[in-house]
Amino acid sequence: MRVGIACPYTWDVPGGVQSHVRDLAEHLLALGHEVSVLSPVDDPDRADLPPWVVPAGRAVPIPYNGSVARLVFGPLSLARARRWVREGEFDVLHVHEPTVPSVSMLACMAATGPMVATFHTATARSRALQVFGTALQPVLEKVSGRIAVSPAARRVVVEHLGGDAVLIPNGVDVARFDGAAPLPGRPAGPTVVFLGRIDEGRKGLAVLLEALPELVHLVPDVRLLVAGPGDVDDVRAAVPRSLRDRVELLGLVEPEDKPRVFASGSVYCAPNTHGESFGIVLVEAMAAGTPVVASDLEAFRRVLQGGRAGVLVPVRDPGALAGALGDLLLDEPRRRALARVARAAVERYDWQTVTAQVVAVYETVLAAVPPTAHVEVDADLEVLAALLEDGEEDDAGRVLTTLRRWIAERPRRDRVPAPR
Repeated sequence: MRVGIACPYTWDVPGGVQSHVRDLAEHLLALGHEVSVLSPVDDPDRADLPPWVVPAGRAVPIPYNGSVARLVFGPLSLARARRWVREGEFDVLHVHEPTVPSVSMLACMAATGPMVATFHTATARSRALQVFGTALQPVLEKVSGRIAVSPAARRVVVEHLGGDAVLIPNGVDVARFDGAAPLPGRPAGPTVVFLGRIDEGRKGLAVLLEALPELVHLVPDVRLLVAGPGDVDDVRAAVPRSLRDRVELLGLVEPEDKPRVFASGSVYCAPNTHGESFGIVLVEAMAAGTPVVASDLEAFRRVLQGGRAGVLVPVRDPGALAGALGDLLLDEPRRRALARVARAAVERYDWQTVTAQVVAVYETVLAAVPPTAHVEVDADLEVLAALLEDGEEDDAGRVLTTLRRWIAERPRRDRVPAPR
């Protein structure tokens, strides 16, 4: 089948949704399906895009879900979304995070026919949901199949968007992580690995650094290996001078190097503080055979099977984190036992399994749609297009005003009152 996938976040900035879309597209292609992905791209000339990615325009940063998301919304992205939908002639359109003001929302507005939406976020505090609430409902009513990557994301769908969603977790290419070799030239000795955005507070690196002095007291030869995008100089400055030789900062690592980063650790640490809907990085570490110590967040608790497949510690508790890391680093038999349980647990997240479940949703949606139906441009979107003046730059900051006006102008305004 011909599948169009809309990704809301910029392709050339690392992120969980982007990785999910990329891996899903690659596995669909491997099964013989035709795939096209529409995504924001900051620098198409340098992004080394696969041939199946269509740039939707340059993104701008806006606060979202305790982080900063790079989104596009404006005349340029609107025109490209409409053209992509029209020319793609997709059998099914798959939009990710359609409530986020970006190309997924635009694609959903621009199309009718067989549609599937995947919801990733675990928080209902998005700006779009707060402002519009049920005003987005007519757009989402076009979606015939809903997928949530976690129970927390599914709860947002049920409680705030109405209806239900099939639970299909994020995927991991287990074979790529299994048996990975450590990074070359690594010093011997116990090593704790952290991989995530080092400048994003909710990822918890500050908690781990606060736990480091106590951890060194418990395990004198321990080392900390930190990888992820962000300002390494700021992180280095936050480490006490006496401990800086224990901390190695790799910065951003390429996707192909991630398995080796996990394999370089005795333990993987996820000290995240909030806002996690799944925990794909935990699954990757588990697939690489590295035991996990993680904050006791709902999403992490599910991945770690309540503590059977890893160690859970209280959130934002450096003392408890240091104790759990120290105990595990000093207990090799326990590390091996956790790794065995974890390796068995990740099989349900393998992309072959996940892709088959997604395709089953596509087939169910296609079977429920009249045979003559297909994805086509919705004439109602012309109202939104008319509100955007020609020549204006895309600006995510204008999304609220534009959508308010569009909702007010909709022919179905008797069902969708304009926000006050």
